[in-house]
Amino acid sequence: MSAKSSTDPRGAAVEVLLAVLNRGRSLDRALAEHGPRGDDPRDVALCRAIAYGVLRYHRRLGAIRDHFLRSRLKSRDQDMALLLEIGFFQLTEMDIPAHAAVSETVAVARRRGKPWAAKLINAVLRRFQRDSAACLQAVDADPARQASVPDWLLAHLRRDWPDDWQALLAAQNTRAPMTLRVNRRRTSRDAYLERLAAEGIGARALAGFEDALVLDNAVAVSALPGFAAGDCSVQDAVAQWAAPLLAATEGDRVLDACAAPGGKAAHVLEHAQVSLLAADIDAERLQRVEETFARLGLSATVRVADASDPGQWPAQERFDRILIDAPCSGTGVIRRHPDIKWLRREADIAHLAVRQRALLDTLWPRLAPGGRLVYCTCSVLRAENESVIEAFVGDQADVKVVPPAPPVGRPVGHGHQVLTGEAGVDGFYYACLDKR
Repeated sequence: MSAKSSTDPRGAAVEVLLAVLNRGRSLDRALAEHGPRGDDPRDVALCRAIAYGVLRYHRRLGAIRDHFLRSRLKSRDQDMALLLEIGFFQLTEMDIPAHAAVSETVAVARRRGKPWAAKLINAVLRRFQRDSAACLQAVDADPARQASVPDWLLAHLRRDWPDDWQALLAAQNTRAPMTLRVNRRRTSRDAYLERLAAEGIGARALAGFEDALVLDNAVAVSALPGFAAGDCSVQDAVAQWAAPLLAATEGDRVLDACAAPGGKAAHVLEHAQVSLLAADIDAERLQRVEETFARLGLSATVRVADASDPGQWPAQERFDRILIDAPCSGTGVIRRHPDIKWLRREADIAHLAVRQRALLDTLWPRLAPGGRLVYCTCSVLRAENESVIEAFVGDQADVKVVPPAPPVGRPVGHGHQVLTGEAGVDGFYYACLDKR
């Protein structure tokens, strides 16, 4: 944990936000490194709620701050700029008494040795309380500020989804539900639903997804009955469509080419007794795959490999099923990872599309005749999805497109697109290609 970690959740949140916005850390890593010291779970929960919330609304909160300040704070005072955003977030989005939100936020400035900023923050937050209606009307006149997205992302969403972009933006700023995948090798969905009810955990089945249960409220995995023994996993429902679409059968040789953290590979193994190779370029993340398999009592081969490099695959190696869960922008899971909005750059999209095509070009020859390749991303951008598949299919003589039919979303040319929030699930794209 960082030397600058604080026992105060708001002070810790400042460090988390600085790590993400100034140093490019992922939110998960920043929380692990800079979360509150101490054992009080309420402090941890408050820090987490503030960090997630400020990143969801970072642009809007910054615009509110700039509405009240005569000049921008200096770069060395970025912590105070973010502390103002923390104050505004508490006043606009959290059920914290206004006087407590203001006083506790001001106290952080004092503890950081900036009494001048404490006075400024106190004055600005109190002025916002008086003039919030006029301020928010001015700030929200710009849709990019209101939805708190970069201009480039708004432009892509409006172009790709002219009839859906507003609902998509709203969904990105919601809190995603906690969804489970019941391990069908160990229990049934209905039986596990009864076990949850016995523990006082409300949940419901999700139509069209045979193994999915959506919890009424998120809980720690330690509270889930049988989690440590492998009875269930945490996985969004739309990600649970990969295994049934792959349709592997007993004895098939299966490759999950971008396997980390292992949820889809595990689901494939829960569906059928197959010989599965889980590959990933990141050795550290592959450790999570092995941990997942161990917890679920599953067996597979794990290999560190760059799946887009033909030299890493023996010439005669063939698979009956290949899953490419391709590296992507993650724009379909922004509601779970709001840091994506500020860490991703427009130029990344073209680079990702090149890598996605390289994965297809490298792995298609490794697919046995009569086999199936499933390509998927957690993106809602056409440039990473339908555009990649359309170009690839146009260059192949031996491909048969099988229209995927998940229970949510819509067909788009050669594949199927689910937009964030539809039926409560994440944004996702699937394409299913059989080799003639």
